[in-house]
Amino acid sequence: MLIYEYKHVNIIEEVEMPEKTTCPPKVDDGYMFSRKADILKVIAHPIRIMVLEELAKGVKCVSDLAEFLEISQPNISQHLSLLRNNKIIDYYMDGRLRCYFLKDPIIPDILEVLKKDYKDDLPAPECCPVTKKGKYPGGRSN
Repeated sequence: MLIYEYKHVNIIEEVEMPEKTTCPPKVDDGYMFSRKADILKVIAHPIRIMVLEELAKGVKCVSDLAEFLEISQPNISQHLSLLRNNKIIDYYMDGRLRCYFLKDPIIPDILEVLKKDYKDDLPAPECCPVTKKGKYPGGRSN
């Protein structure tokens, strides 16, 4: 893009301006991305995913979870403690019972994504979207 710049009273000089670039969305110091990554790390265990799926159905006590999931109560308690320390779940006391419930609003959405059955890979690109050249060789396996 060209723009004219006045250097002196009667002299105009042509100056090359840099192309406009789009800025990435403003990130609040990366906090939200960091929090989402932490949540994914914490729930990345089969027992914790099962616990969260049960809690998505409603409030459950430790003994209920141990019975539903057929896992020992101490083992369930360790997983619940980790989830609670990371503010994913919380509990209230009902007499001597600790009744757990979901606290973080993103958890039901994550569980919905995990329920989907993804059988096929995404299709390979025809070529590089920038250069419009190249071809996906195909046949590679991870």
